[in-house]
Amino acid sequence: MPRHEAERIARGLRALADPTRVQLLALLVEAPGGRRGVTELAVELGLRQPTVSHHLALLAEEGLVLRSQEGRTAWYSVMPTRFGDVVEAMRGPEPVAAAVAPAVLERIADDLATRFAGVLSAPTVDRYVRDSYELLAERARITRYLPSLTARFAADRLSAVAAVEHPADRPRVLFVCVQNAGRSQLAAGILRSLAGDRVTVLTAGSQPAAEVNPLVVDALDEVGVPLGAEFPKPLTDEVVRAADVVVTMGCGDACPVYPGRRYLDWDLPDPAGMSFEGVRTVRDEIEARVRSLLGELNIR
Repeated sequence: MPRHEAERIARGLRALADPTRVQLLALLVEAPGGRRGVTELAVELGLRQPTVSHHLALLAEEGLVLRSQEGRTAWYSVMPTRFGDVVEAMRGPEPVAAAVAPAVLERIADDLATRFAGVLSAPTVDRYVRDSYELLAERARITRYLPSLTARFAADRLSAVAAVEHPADRPRVLFVCVQNAGRSQLAAGILRSLAGDRVTVLTAGSQPAAEVNPLVVDALDEVGVPLGAEFPKPLTDEVVRAADVVVTMGCGDACPVYPGRRYLDWDLPDPAGMSFEGVRTVRDEIEARVRSLLGELNIR
């Protein structure tokens, strides 16, 4: 990147040091239609219109906000080319991998060994727990709730291993995208909501992010679909091997191919960096495809 461009970006992101400007950008990121007027923003923040206009002018000067005039009304939106920069900057610094005490990992392995007793050996369970912890801490860069998320991730993987040896009656569907923070989470949340416990739903990412895109959570909540405590997780071999249907979305050749599985590739844009309106559009397209897939599944 040219030096002057790097300096421009750094200068623009320093504008986010002011809490009022951060609030303004947050409102613009989530704006229906991707834009808001000064009056609406002033009411939302409880500020005078001249104050809001001043901050918006500074954001526009730094290239973070786009101003468009329609008649007497001035509309503001996040600059499309800077949307990703803004969202990332508001999320804060890159997380640092956390550490879990060995005793905690032993406790998790003991609990899961009890759950899978008679199905999987204790050494197998212990190996998956430790590997799951390392994958989440290093590849997904999980920092919060790492012990409980390790337990959940390991349990999902162990269930997949058990499913290969002891197939269940209900189908298993795996959604895979790049970051496991957008498209795959949208699809999984909608399928779980529609199918309940008639389908086992899993997700994974070829390059998992540190957290689910908050606009994805909001877009699902808007239509009454809970995402719960879902989190990005790496793609692992056993969940693919255990799946009946593998739906990939933009992850290329990262997903291994096994005979007897049905593979679908959904060509959908990545919600990362999109406005809330854009995420809604992706959500609705995914919902249509999930409903179609549900109709094709042989479930009781």
